[in-house]
Amino acid sequence: MRNSAFTRRAILSAALFFGLSALPALGAPEHGQGGKVDIAELMSPNALPDIVEGKPDAPVTIVEYASMTCPHCAAFHRDVLPIIKKDYVDTGKVKFILREFPLDEIATAAFMLARSLGPARDAAVDLLFRQQSNWANTDSPFDGLANVVKQAGISQARFEEILKDAKLQHDVNAVRDRGSQKFGVSATPTFFINGVRFTGEMRIADLDKVIAETAKPDAPAPK
Repeated sequence: MRNSAFTRRAILSAALFFGLSALPALGAPEHGQGGKVDIAELMSPNALPDIVEGKPDAPVTIVEYASMTCPHCAAFHRDVLPIIKKDYVDTGKVKFILREFPLDEIATAAFMLARSLGPARDAAVDLLFRQQSNWANTDSPFDGLANVVKQAGISQARFEEILKDAKLQHDVNAVRDRGSQKFGVSATPTFFINGVRFTGEMRIADLDKVIAETAKPDAPAPK
């Protein structure tokens, strides 16, 4: 266990580092369905490549913008996403894409650490969401993060190296900023299901209905 002096230095250094990148102006959390965005624009390249779970030609695409410190995002990844993967992703009906939308510097750090693992990012994200209470809302969140990501093979030295990666920090925040500026994302979680925006928590029953309607040929936007 690291001493408190190191903890204070680590948090101060991280706060100064992350403070160089301002967060977008965010409104109060919304709930419900929004408009539809241009799918070609939504699926065009970001500063970081999408990590796609599922068949590339799946008829339904779900894009989630999430923050690692958002409890609603954690609940979705813990309780709902495993069912979506089993019933829809694994059966070729849906492809799922998570995009970074950090709402604070701790969430940015968590996404940077997950991204450093390449194709294993989503597994690291799931781990961090499952253990969110062990790091996100503690007195020493960076210490908590370091302890959790050790389970993904990130040593203390590598942890510190990743958090000094200015390009990675920029790219994570660029994904967030594009989501805000281009697609009106202002709260987490926000989902785009074949381009239709849904903001707030979604239960499996809600997703079952939306996926069924969206998967129909020439389907109109879900009601």
